[in-house]
Amino acid sequence: MKKTCFMLCLLLGATASFAQGMYTSSTVHWRGMKGVVTALNVDNPVSANIHSGTFAWTTLGGHASVDLSTGDTSFVVRGLVINGTAFSGTPGPITAVTGTLVCNAGAKNESASDTVPVRLNPQGDAHFNGRIANIPQSCENPLFLLRIANLDGANGLWIASGASRAMGTN
Repeated sequence: MKKTCFMLCLLLGATASFAQGMYTSSTVHWRGMKGVVTALNVDNPVSANIHSGTFAWTTLGGHASVDLSTGDTSFVVRGLVINGTAFSGTPGPITAVTGTLVCNAGAKNESASDTVPVRLNPQGDAHFNGRIANIPQSCENPLFLLRIANLDGANGLWIASGASRAMGTN
């Protein structure tokens, strides 16, 4: 009986250590990805410096994760498409997006740090695994956005946002 209890305690301790290693308190997760909600040609800014695309967008799903201490970042979005207009159901002319971590949103020390541009396929799917550089030491109220990349006149407009944020949990 003592041997069984000892083995069970070892197993539980190893499992807890493994879980803590996977998700640190410096990691922020967004368990969903949602398209921008706006009317045609209406800006829905996140801040004075980050404006939205001027079409409504929708997604089938996705998620994002950023380790604020190392910059390790991943995101997935599925079915990111325009909702309405002649482009309805497609990404329209958008062929690439960047993931953007916004720290201290709306404050004087707001900052935005981007991933490299990644391909958005014709079905609105994109994924990224890599690193975001230059994350500030203090990152309060972190937001995760997907923004248009490589399209003159629209670069940097946000079209989707991480949803259901959790800090340091899975």
